[in-house]
Amino acid sequence: MDHRLSFVTVATRDLDAARTFYRDAFGWSPHLDVPGEIVFYQVAPGLLLGFFDTASFDRDLGVPPGTTTGPAGMTLAHNVGDRDEVHALATAMAAAGGTVLKPPQEGEFGGVFHALVRDPNGVLWEVAHNPSWRITDDGTVELG
Repeated sequence: MDHRLSFVTVATRDLDAARTFYRDAFGWSPHLDVPGEIVFYQVAPGLLLGFFDTASFDRDLGVPPGTTTGPAGMTLAHNVGDRDEVHALATAMAAAGGTVLKPPQEGEFGGVFHALVRDPNGVLWEVAHNPSWRITDDGTVELG
């Protein structure tokens, strides 16, 4: 079997806030946008990040309304080229409606300089610079 992840879909209680946040913070344009239901962003070759209205998400799963409460115990990460970019993106995320949980600072693990920001629907993002990590042109992550 191929090693592949094609979609990450997150239950979202406020789809309009998600759409605004990802447009304003990251400058992303939707790959597919179904108002009131779901919005997908192409975030890497072969990978879409989707935000699915919670009520629609529950119907799709076949569970009672209100069962899904959103993400927990996970972060999404956006790695950048230097410390200044960590500051700039964390600032843009806050201006777009995110909440800075940890301002840009040295991390406790692995030599990373990072910030943690929660989007308007509770998704936790780590904005990070680690000089010993590299993402190659083909998308391979090299951990040093």
